[in-house]
Amino acid sequence: MNLARIRGDIAAAQQYFDYVEGWPTAEGGLMAVVALQTSMRLYTLGVSFPESYPNAMPEVHVRKPSLSPSPHRYPNDRICYLHPHMWNPGRHNLTFVIKRAAKWLGKYEVYRQTGKWPGAGLDH
Repeated sequence: MNLARIRGDIAAAQQYFDYVEGWPTAEGGLMAVVALQTSMRLYTLGVSFPESYPNAMPEVHVRKPSLSPSPHRYPNDRICYLHPHMWNPGRHNLTFVIKRAAKWLGKYEVYRQTGKWPGAGLDH
Protein backbone atom coordinates (compact mmCIF):
# COMPACT_ATOMS: atom_id res chain seq x y z
CA MET A 1 0.00 0.00 0.00
CA ASN A 2 1.38 3.37 -1.00
CA LEU A 3 0.78 5.23 2.28
CA ALA A 4 2.73 8.29 1.12
CA ARG A 5 0.41 8.66 -1.90
CA ILE A 6 -2.67 8.19 0.29
CA ARG A 7 -1.47 10.78 2.82
CA GLY A 8 -0.78 13.20 -0.02
CA ASP A 9 -4.20 12.59 -1.52
CA ILE A 10 -5.87 13.19 1.85
CA ALA A 11 -3.92 16.43 2.36
CA ALA A 12 -4.86 17.64 -1.14
CA ALA A 13 -8.54 16.78 -0.60
CA GLN A 14 -8.51 18.70 2.71
CA GLN A 15 -7.59 21.82 0.74
CA TYR A 16 -10.64 21.34 -1.49
CA PHE A 17 -13.33 20.02 0.88
CA ASP A 18 -14.35 21.20 4.35
CA TYR A 19 -14.33 17.81 6.06
CA VAL A 20 -11.88 15.10 5.09
CA GLU A 21 -9.97 13.06 7.66
CA GLY A 22 -7.51 10.20 7.41
CA TRP A 23 -8.19 7.33 9.80
CA PRO A 24 -5.94 4.32 10.43
CA THR A 25 -7.31 0.89 9.58
CA ALA A 26 -6.90 -2.31 11.58
CA GLU A 27 -4.70 -3.65 8.76
CA GLY A 28 -2.18 -0.80 9.13
CA GLY A 29 -3.46 1.27 6.23
CA LEU A 30 -5.43 4.48 5.97
CA MET A 31 -8.98 5.27 5.00
CA ALA A 32 -10.61 8.63 4.40
CA VAL A 33 -13.75 9.76 6.17
CA VAL A 34 -15.58 12.51 4.30
CA ALA A 35 -18.67 14.60 5.08
CA LEU A 36 -20.64 16.03 2.16
CA GLN A 37 -23.67 18.30 2.46
CA THR A 38 -26.24 18.24 -0.33
CA SER A 39 -29.37 20.35 -0.54
CA MET A 40 -31.25 17.51 1.18
CA ARG A 41 -28.96 16.15 3.92
CA LEU A 42 -25.51 15.57 5.33
CA TYR A 43 -23.73 12.37 4.27
CA THR A 44 -20.71 10.70 5.81
CA LEU A 45 -18.61 8.56 3.47
CA GLY A 46 -15.86 6.06 4.07
CA VAL A 47 -13.24 5.76 1.34
CA SER A 48 -11.18 2.56 1.50
CA PHE A 49 -7.93 2.30 -0.45
CA PRO A 50 -7.06 -1.12 -1.88
CA GLU A 51 -3.60 -2.58 -1.37
CA SER A 52 -2.73 -1.78 -4.99
CA TYR A 53 -3.78 1.90 -4.78
CA PRO A 54 -3.29 4.03 -6.84
CA ASN A 55 -3.41 1.33 -9.53
CA ALA A 56 -6.86 0.25 -8.35
CA MET A 57 -9.69 2.62 -7.50
CA PRO A 58 -10.87 3.21 -3.93
CA GLU A 59 -14.18 1.87 -2.65
CA VAL A 60 -16.74 4.35 -1.35
CA HIS A 61 -19.39 3.47 1.22
CA VAL A 62 -22.04 5.83 2.56
CA ARG A 63 -21.72 5.45 6.32
CA LYS A 64 -24.60 7.74 7.31
CA PRO A 65 -27.47 7.98 6.68
CA SER A 66 -28.50 4.51 5.62
CA LEU A 67 -29.38 4.45 1.94
CA SER A 68 -32.56 2.99 0.56
CA PRO A 69 -32.19 0.49 -2.30
CA SER A 70 -31.03 2.19 -5.47
CA PRO A 71 -29.26 1.52 -8.75
CA HIS A 72 -25.54 2.04 -9.27
CA ARG A 73 -24.42 0.18 -6.17
CA TYR A 74 -22.44 -2.98 -5.79
CA PRO A 75 -23.70 -5.97 -3.73
CA ASN A 76 -21.60 -4.89 -0.73
CA ASP A 77 -23.35 -1.47 -0.81
CA ARG A 78 -20.39 0.49 -2.09
CA ILE A 79 -21.44 3.11 -4.58
CA CYS A 80 -20.57 2.99 -8.27
CA TYR A 81 -19.07 6.43 -8.77
CA LEU A 82 -16.96 5.38 -11.79
CA HIS A 83 -16.72 2.34 -14.04
CA PRO A 84 -13.61 0.44 -12.87
CA HIS A 85 -12.12 0.35 -16.38
CA MET A 86 -12.14 4.16 -16.44
CA TRP A 87 -9.86 4.52 -13.40
CA ASN A 88 -6.56 6.19 -14.32
CA PRO A 89 -3.94 6.23 -11.51
CA GLY A 90 -2.03 9.04 -13.21
CA ARG A 91 -5.04 11.36 -13.36
CA HIS A 92 -7.36 10.26 -10.58
CA ASN A 93 -6.94 10.83 -6.86
CA LEU A 94 -9.02 11.19 -3.69
CA THR A 95 -10.28 14.66 -4.67
CA PHE A 96 -11.59 13.18 -7.93
CA VAL A 97 -13.23 10.31 -6.01
CA ILE A 98 -14.98 12.69 -3.61
CA LYS A 99 -16.22 14.87 -6.49
CA ARG A 100 -17.63 11.78 -8.22
CA ALA A 101 -19.21 10.58 -4.97
CA ALA A 102 -20.86 13.99 -4.54
CA LYS A 103 -22.27 13.71 -8.06
CA TRP A 104 -23.53 10.20 -7.24
CA LEU A 105 -25.26 11.54 -4.10
CA GLY A 106 -27.03 14.22 -6.15
CA LYS A 107 -28.30 11.57 -8.56
CA TYR A 108 -29.34 9.38 -5.64
CA GLU A 109 -31.47 12.21 -4.25
CA VAL A 110 -33.14 12.70 -7.65
CA TYR A 111 -33.78 8.95 -7.77
CA ARG A 112 -35.39 9.03 -4.33
CA GLN A 113 -37.72 11.82 -5.43
CA THR A 114 -38.59 10.56 -8.93
CA GLY A 115 -37.86 6.82 -8.98
CA LYS A 116 -35.60 7.34 -12.02
CA TRP A 117 -31.82 7.51 -12.02
CA PRO A 118 -30.67 10.55 -14.03
CA GLY A 119 -27.99 10.03 -16.65
CA ALA A 120 -26.52 7.04 -18.36
CA GLY A 121 -25.09 3.90 -16.86
CA LEU A 122 -22.69 1.18 -18.00
CA ASP A 123 -22.95 -2.51 -17.24
CA HIS A 124 -20.15 -4.05 -15.17
